[in-house]
Amino acid sequence: MIVRSPTRRPAFLDDCPEDWFPPPEQALEDPNGLLAIGGTLSRTRLVAAYRRGIFPWYGDGQPLLWWTPDPRAVLLPERLRVSRSLEKRMRNGGFLVTWNTDFAAVIDACAAPRDGATDTWITSAMRAAYLDLHHDGRAHSVEVWRDQALVGGLYGVLMGTVFFGESMFSRERDASKIALVRLIRSLQARGLSLVDCQVPSDHLRRLGAEEIPRTAFQRLLQQALGNALLPAPAGGLLP
Repeated sequence: MIVRSPTRRPAFLDDCPEDWFPPPEQALEDPNGLLAIGGTLSRTRLVAAYRRGIFPWYGDGQPLLWWTPDPRAVLLPERLRVSRSLEKRMRNGGFLVTWNTDFAAVIDACAAPRDGATDTWITSAMRAAYLDLHHDGRAHSVEVWRDQALVGGLYGVLMGTVFFGESMFSRERDASKIALVRLIRSLQARGLSLVDCQVPSDHLRRLGAEEIPRTAFQRLLQQALGNALLPAPAGGLLP
């Protein structure tokens, strides 16, 4: 007789302590990385999630979903690839790059539906939660300006020497790439060791992102969380 193991299911967090998650290795294979359902987007819950390599991702009308995919997309700062054309555009395109000067505008631009879609995973609750993290000094934005107009940017969470990228946007060609390159170069000088890209995309691969096993990501993450990043600029022009 063949005895089958019970089907793995995501954990339900509604009645759990705010800082509790199941181990990442208990995540589902299909859908890849789904670990838990429910809970809240409180500051305590989000910080606990990032420390374990877990992130929220869901849409309007869906329950709150928590993910830790395998493999994991990362970008190691020393493997950043910048084409000659992008270098030239950064030098001569008339762009101004800032840090934490308009977090709300960046997250709103990232939340705007794209490619004909009508919904977004950055819900009003998600927006409020990350604004709270921003006011707490953990979530940060990079803004790309040209002729005083916001044309691109990104936002994410910085803990230890790891930057957890959440979302980026472009209103002009290469603007989001410029935001990411300038972010990595500036923070690498302060000790940045890892950029968590969460899931892969051709856009990120062209800049040097790669996929690694979740176990390898967890090792890099714990090392990065144990390090101290030299102080980043509080706001203004990004060095």
